[in-house]
Amino acid sequence: MDGKKRSMGGQVLDGSDIMKLVGNEEAFSNFVDHKFKELDFDHDGKLSVSELQPVVADIGVALGLPPKGTSSESDHIYSEFLDEFTHGEEGKVSKTEFKEVLSDILLGMATGLKRDPIVILRIDGEDLQEFINSPSFETEMVSIFSGVESPDATLRDLITKALEKLTVDQGLPPTSDSWVMSQIVEPALLSCTANQSEEQPAISQETFLKEFKKTAENIVVRLQEQPVIVAHSENTFDGSGIRRLLGNKFELEKALNTATEAVPQDRHGKMCKEYLRVALDSVAPSAGLPPYGALEEMDKVTNDVFKMVDADDGKLVKEEEFKKLLAEILGSIMLQLEGNPISVSSNSVVQEPIASASSLLQTSSS
Repeated sequence: MDGKKRSMGGQVLDGSDIMKLVGNEEAFSNFVDHKFKELDFDHDGKLSVSELQPVVADIGVALGLPPKGTSSESDHIYSEFLDEFTHGEEGKVSKTEFKEVLSDILLGMATGLKRDPIVILRIDGEDLQEFINSPSFETEMVSIFSGVESPDATLRDLITKALEKLTVDQGLPPTSDSWVMSQIVEPALLSCTANQSEEQPAISQETFLKEFKKTAENIVVRLQEQPVIVAHSENTFDGSGIRRLLGNKFELEKALNTATEAVPQDRHGKMCKEYLRVALDSVAPSAGLPPYGALEEMDKVTNDVFKMVDADDGKLVKEEEFKKLLAEILGSIMLQLEGNPISVSSNSVVQEPIASASSLLQTSSS
């Protein structure tokens, strides 16, 4: 498995093992030889499209894609990976070509994991039981109850809404996941009092606490029987990535040049400022920023900065002024984030801890 560090009781996938493997020429060559031999079914020294399918499937699994054939969107991504190896042709792929493409793909995955490490958590009820028994349990649940209580809500409704407020920090897998809800939460909810009739009074705090604890303890039992594997990631946008980029004149110039290459120019060599958003998306990975549209809080910061520098007025500017504006936008976003960092986290249920390149690297130690 990739990365042997531990965090939150789980395994951190940070790309370190991938970098180490690809960076070791002898080890990586041995790995490629083993993998190539494993895939070359007809032993002709080249890989056909059909022989490449297993490694393409492994890449998809490592990136968290659903199995091929599940959706047109994911199938398109699988096709792009295959095209990386075959260059869109039906011809066979040599070992040298296979090694080059696999190296590029693995390094890309490692870079992504280094930027946004994934923690694989095995949620087995232990942390949830600890939360239930903790001194802070009643205080936290009373606070949650005050936020979800409603005179018309049934006990089941209140407990369900309260469970939505808990996270992996309290030892609960994401209840937004349909499997978690159907296999873990709903069976545990059967212990709740039946839905209230119209004559029943509003649920008291005492009743809520008693029944919620009973439900949570039932969830603990179910998690002990069926532990849930969750891929957890956290990211904080605090402007540090932009500061590093702005502080490196060579890297900044390189990023700005790359961003402006695809921007059309008129016959006078001028660019329209409406392309600044496109250019910013091009620079985003180098600046440690998410693409526009990926995170609502970040989009608001970007929109505010664009208004501040009149970036959406549609005027034409020379290339150097375009780059200067883009750098100014980056600097303004940096200042906004330094003052008010934006933190985001995500939790995805996986069938087993393979949300890394482990499926690709499983033969590296053979």
